[in-house]
Amino acid sequence: MSVEPGRLLVVDDVEANRDLLAKRLRQLGHSVALVENGRRALDLVEQEDFDLILLDIMMPEMDGYEVLRRLQENPARKHIPVIMISAVDEIESVVRCIELGATDYLPKPFNAVLLKARVHATLEKKRLRDRERLYARSLERAMEIGREIQASFLPETLPQPPGWEVAASFQPARQVAGDFYDVFALKSGFIGLVIADVCDKGVGAALFMALFRTLIRASNELVEPWLGGVTEPAARAAARVRNAVVLTNDYIARTHGDANMFATLFFGVLDPETGLLIYVNGGHEPPILFSASEETTRLAPTGPAVGLLPDRKFEVGRAEMSPGDFFLGFTDGVTEAHAPSEEVFGEGRLLAILKPAPNSAPALLARIEASLSDHRAGKELFDDVTMLAVRRVLP
Repeated sequence: MSVEPGRLLVVDDVEANRDLLAKRLRQLGHSVALVENGRRALDLVEQEDFDLILLDIMMPEMDGYEVLRRLQENPARKHIPVIMISAVDEIESVVRCIELGATDYLPKPFNAVLLKARVHATLEKKRLRDRERLYARSLERAMEIGREIQASFLPETLPQPPGWEVAASFQPARQVAGDFYDVFALKSGFIGLVIADVCDKGVGAALFMALFRTLIRASNELVEPWLGGVTEPAARAAARVRNAVVLTNDYIARTHGDANMFATLFFGVLDPETGLLIYVNGGHEPPILFSASEETTRLAPTGPAVGLLPDRKFEVGRAEMSPGDFFLGFTDGVTEAHAPSEEVFGEGRLLAILKPAPNSAPALLARIEASLSDHRAGKELFDDVTMLAVRRVLP
């Protein structure tokens, strides 16, 4: 069996053993470094890279057990395989070393055939693990690039019309997410508000997240020419919202129907002058409207999830925000966040957090984030957590 030559370290306090091992290993094509105790071995490992360590158990200054323990505690060195060098009557010590992280063992006196087989098998396994780690790092970097690109799709700044506060919170469960939010100004002076959750998780959901977000934005420009005969601002806003969602739904369903990807989506336009909110809720978690007097309204779905089937019917809903009122849109990652006991956060807990009403939109999100963090108690997010808050400031 041929194997790529490696850089090997022999650690043994007996000079004859070191020299014999070095001679045979070099005959196999490997380069070899020799040290006589564990302390020098650890010093050398910090200075050079090794593919394999052949380590004696009983040595002065620092024995093989301590060397193994310190190697395992070092994230940069714990991947180096270690073959223990042992006498035939030290099998219990070998077992202890295997439990501490050693890869294999070689009995003394050394058998040339066994030495070659175990060293080469260990090096082959290391090469495979090295390739796996390299591949994993390349995937991680690719996902990080995807996360950076996806983050660029989210608005860098949020419009803040006079008399209004707008804030958002986005916590992806993975490096890329299926949730998104968007806030953008329209030519009419209205403000577009979007919060959505693409089905599934991971890369596929992230790719469709970008598509849904782009379609909603682009559709708002495409419907502009169709509104020439509609002069009343609220009617134009209603037509804009409905047509944008219809165009997005039909494109996804007809062009990407085989992918079975869809999104729950809330798209509304807000008139900052009057507080009128015109919206389509495509199967999304009902956003909450609430006031300082603790009156609560839910903006229920006005149509199905977006992208499931073409030619679906989407109704337009209307609501009004008075001074002091809040709008809170959120994805199900909020209500379905799990505690270590697997208890979900729940809508009841979310509604309770709203009382008393906070003094700003950012304060509202900070309050919810803190409660979610306490509830999770360190447990990883199961799903993306996205929130969009709007407050009409008191005069």
